[in-house]
Amino acid sequence: MLIGYLLGSIPWGILLTRIAGAGDLRTIGSGNIGATNVLRTGRKGLAAATLLLDLLKGVAAVLLVQHLFPGEELIAGAAAFVGHCYPLWLRFRGGKGVATMMGVVVALSPPAGLVYAIVWLGLLAGLRISSVAGMAAAVAAPLAAAWAGRFDLVILFLGLAMIVLWKHGENIERLIAGTEPRIGRKRE
Repeated sequence: MLIGYLLGSIPWGILLTRIAGAGDLRTIGSGNIGATNVLRTGRKGLAAATLLLDLLKGVAAVLLVQHLFPGEELIAGAAAFVGHCYPLWLRFRGGKGVATMMGVVVALSPPAGLVYAIVWLGLLAGLRISSVAGMAAAVAAPLAAAWAGRFDLVILFLGLAMIVLWKHGENIERLIAGTEPRIGRKRE
């Protein structure tokens, strides 16, 4: 659990934007530490790196613990996700968990991970609304796990998806109000 939490709590968005001289990510845009907010700095490469590193910390937690402590990888994956969403060093104000959840899902069930990626990227390309794509992918994960015959993962993925939805509360309010920003458009 500790290995997963520590890996998950590495705030790549903050670290990369500081190293690149883009300032404190928590004072930009939504203040979130994830790739979508990094994109608001105008640095697409930093946003892509943040997305990849946030995804890889979920993968790394699962695979490392699977190697060191076989049978405990589900706990490590859940802990990495929680570490990303609620990191101790950021006073428990972390990201929304979409990329890290994808890493956990991919590592635990590649077929469910493929579904997650297709839903996320498909909706992102079609709607250009990051929050809708991320929430839909998270909700698709437990369904994809069941479809793949991984019933042992359904409850875990359902729990992670519920946290993703919880973390997107403000986005849901903006979606209902019709004010949720689209990727690539300036806020009015």
